[in-house]
Amino acid sequence: MKDHFRMMAAYNEWANRRVYDAAAALPDEAYRRDVGAFFGSLNGTLNHILVADRIWMHRFTGGGENPSRLDAIVADRLAELRAARESEDARIVAFVEGMEPEEFAGRFTYITVTDTRRISQRLAPALTHFFNHQTHHRGQTHCILSMLESEPPSLDLSAFHRQPAGRAFA
Repeated sequence: MKDHFRMMAAYNEWANRRVYDAAAALPDEAYRRDVGAFFGSLNGTLNHILVADRIWMHRFTGGGENPSRLDAIVADRLAELRAARESEDARIVAFVEGMEPEEFAGRFTYITVTDTRRISQRLAPALTHFFNHQTHHRGQTHCILSMLESEPPSLDLSAFHRQPAGRAFA
């Protein structure tokens, strides 16, 4: 199980880098344009992915940033947001790498953001949700990039496996 989550953390880092590279090629106006996506713009969507990752990582570790809103703006400038994203991705990789295999079967407890309920659940399904949530919203960034007439990068897991960073997991 640990190898699976190691792969997902590495894939997440790789896919985020590709999305941010594509975003950096856009004019600022396009990056901020509200295209009707759930979080409005590419800026809003990229911020949401980071916000949700920080919320979940705080739940998993008890440390780090813990935003109180799912639509919080961590950084309004892409370069600043990218630096925060890269830092969080490194934190995610280190978190998974530092876990012992038996820990994935354990439980953890947290308070929800939206309705402040106390939840206790197993770690492995929560980590699956964590990585799935990232993939879901990166799919939205892919669509937004297409709407902005930018060439969106391939984000397929199989494409990751063909890259040097992903070959170890293929």
